Amino acid sequence: MALTTSKIVELLGKDADSLLKHKSTGIPKETLHLPGGDFVDRVFSTSDRNIRVLTNLQRIINTGRLSGTGYTSILPVDQGIEHSAGASFAPNPAYFDPENIIKLAIEGGCNAVASTYGVLGMTARKFAHKIPYVVKINHNELLTYPNKHDQILFGNIEEAYDMGCAAIGATIYFGSPESSRQIIEISEAFQAAHELGMATILWCYIRNPAFSTAEKDFHVSADLTGQANHLGVTIQADIIKQKLPENNGGYNALKFGKTSPLVYSKLTTDNPIDLCRYQVANCYMGRIGLINSGGASAGETDLAEAVKTAVINKRAGGMGLISGRKAFQRPMNEGAGLLHAIQDVYLDQSITIA
Repeated sequence: MALTTSKIVELLGKDADSLLKHKSTGIPKETLHLPGGDFVDRVFSTSDRNIRVLTNLQRIINTGRLSGTGYTSILPVDQGIEHSAGASFAPNPAYFDPENIIKLAIEGGCNAVASTYGVLGMTARKFAHKIPYVVKINHNELLTYPNKHDQILFGNIEEAYDMGCAAIGATIYFGSPESSRQIIEISEAFQAAHELGMATILWCYIRNPAFSTAEKDFHVSADLTGQANHLGVTIQADIIKQKLPENNGGYNALKFGKTSPLVYSKLTTDNPIDLCRYQVANCYMGRIGLINSGGASAGETDLAEAVKTAVINKRAGGMGLISGRKAFQRPMNEGAGLLHAIQDVYLDQSITIA
């Protein structure tokens, strides 16, 4: 059963008015390139992407419950590497089996499924033609002791092509000591993927211990994540994945880099929609779609949190959500229902761009 507007309002609770009635003025919606069924024609037809990349981008947009809207709902399940398999799948051991990951993405009406070489390779002949595959080519493995935080390549681009992937995904830890190497590696990987006709999705995360202070965690600052997005689109990511911003002023608090007072006085406010819109603006004013991550599962509040994130992303001008743990750490029917709830926000025409 589809999530009604009144149910969405109920789930937003005390935040309903500030999120559903807000109008962004710092970066007006008229200046954005917004999602739509014609997004590939309108935005990418003048780019240097080849015909096969455009075909795969259109295939992603035309799959699942959001088909034809220009919005995307992607199921990402690489947490078995990024957070350990035990931490990720113990709440629901069925997802140790790769086939159940793909089945959840299909049952959940997703536009695509993003996972590891192993998960997608094990299931490719059965499912790669049924739902777009996005192989995550690098990971932060956590078995090295003591733990280190670095994204390393787990395979090559030809392997992704051979298993029928529509796109590849990668993470760069911008701000980390290893970021220079990662930027070079992923720039080369994205070029190779485009040459073979696959689209590219970049997890534009920032990572540096100095970005977390006693007052705030500026890893989720709008100005720092916005700049990470801008670096990501520079290396020709076709879609940017970013954490939803929770604060602002990272540059000023940390006293490094360069920014402008206008970022804080004119372009943004404290409203989460405006903070997210600054992320969209850094994605070439929406020419490169912004998808925000769904975050960890917190149990009973997952549905409300997912709906709130979707409302913020949509009203900011984003392209959709990529939500994993909230979906796969529960029975499949409940996980599919949560994914449908996220999609219902994008299908609800009363929820407009702020």
